[in-house]
Amino acid sequence: MPTPRIADRLGYLLKHAQLRHAELTAAAMRPHGITGRQCAVLIAIDDQEAQSQQEVARRLDLDRTTMVALIDELEAKKLVSRSPAANDRRKNVVALTAYGRETLTAALATTMEVERNFLAPLSPADAQTFRRLLAAVVHA
Repeated sequence: MPTPRIADRLGYLLKHAQLRHAELTAAAMRPHGITGRQCAVLIAIDDQEAQSQQEVARRLDLDRTTMVALIDELEAKKLVSRSPAANDRRKNVVALTAYGRETLTAALATTMEVERNFLAPLSPADAQTFRRLLAAVVHA
């Protein structure tokens, strides 16, 4: 256990809150056969009209190499398909497969449950305030 001088530091609290959330998410995603990061990619792909791997990477603030590896993993799991863009054959357009859409729907329900469990120590009003305040800090 860290000393009180460390345990009350914002960096320590944020890091350990994120680690706890990631731990809960990883366990919850396991039955769906994906990771939290892969779930985020599926959400980003599903959230827009057909888009290139580079556009998805930009939306998630990931480098191109990481995105290619993630799309490779998701394609191997039959969750996404990629095809050359009609207007630029150098680009690959990614889309969810029917199985990818089913997996995403189930995973989203799971992530909502994870978030409820993660925020359970807070009252509903405090949980809403916590989200709002985190968003304010992140998007400042």
